[in-house]
Amino acid sequence: MDELLAILRKLHADVDFEHRADLIDAGVLDSFDIVTLVAEIDHVFDVRIPAEEIVPENFNSAAALDAMIRRLSDD
Repeated sequence: MDELLAILRKLHADVDFEHRADLIDAGVLDSFDIVTLVAEIDHVFDVRIPAEEIVPENFNSAAALDAMIRRLSDD
């Protein structure tokens, strides 16, 4: 989770990613951020995120992102 939080903080250093659960809903992350996240997750975690997984529920919080990464890395 620490690596994921570091990636998120590079995007927006002023956001409390450990406690926010509305990153997409509140507009904290935009489409450019999502593209960056998908690329960074692939690079850092060696996890490819298929298009059908790019939904708000998977990107609304660091915990949701972490759960998606874990689930996809198990596949």
